[in-house]
Amino acid sequence: MIELNAKEYKKFENIKHIREDGSEFWSARELADALEYTQWRNFNKVIERAMIACENSGHNIFDDFAEVSKIVDAGATNKPIKDYELSRYACYLIVQNGDPRKEVIALGQTYFAIQTYRQEVADHFNQLDEDRRRLVVRGDIKQWNQLLAETAHDAGVITNEEFAIFQNAGYMGLYGGLDVEDIHARKELQVGQKILDYMGSTELIANLFRISQTEEKLRKDSIQGADVATSVHYNVGKEVRTAIEKIGGTMPEDLPKPEKSIQEIEREQMARLKAKAKKGTIMLDE
Repeated sequence: MIELNAKEYKKFENIKHIREDGSEFWSARELADALEYTQWRNFNKVIERAMIACENSGHNIFDDFAEVSKIVDAGATNKPIKDYELSRYACYLIVQNGDPRKEVIALGQTYFAIQTYRQEVADHFNQLDEDRRRLVVRGDIKQWNQLLAETAHDAGVITNEEFAIFQNAGYMGLYGGLDVEDIHARKELQVGQKILDYMGSTELIANLFRISQTEEKLRKDSIQGADVATSVHYNVGKEVRTAIEKIGGTMPEDLPKPEKSIQEIEREQMARLKAKAKKGTIMLDE
């Protein structure tokens, strides 16, 4: 996990607002600047994805994304523009769905507290339907894969070839020797389709455990060397597979492929949110 120094901490702390009742919020417009988004329309797309994640976790969108208007100087006249008063949870969902290539996004993820997010999700997870469970876990996997890539790089997995071997090792341990290409073929996917986007929640959770435990072991044991790190990934995957076998679970390669991809579910949910917008129950930019 990236650690924040005092200057980086203040980047987010200085734009925090406190209401009269003591509750905190962040302005979406100010957060966009802090996260180095120069165009509102691009940042608004991130907000829309965060709203989907918010609803999937069982929260009321209006509690975390309170829409407000602010007046800005437009030269000869002043004009109102849309803004949101964001809860800390909303901010975390935004940085989780932000551009992972931005270092400041990783800093934001640290500031807005991953563990708080996980607890919020855990509180509501069992109440979610299968599609929403998939979206929640897939979102977690994106975050953990980013952390795993950083930790593996620190351990010495540097080149693209080394990282491909490292990634395959984890899958091979979990899937009884099957690598990424084997799993892709077994799921009968087309070129460009990602295997993680065609997993049910049970299979995704197994992979999330593989990824998170590998990241933790590499970091805590201060693993060094691409070969050693690759071996760790394989062994963690194998241990997860052994645990599934001991409890009588279905092996991940034998679990059914969902009919819908993660992208299809996201499109359906966005369409549903935009339908609500047309009814005046929620506002989204087109």
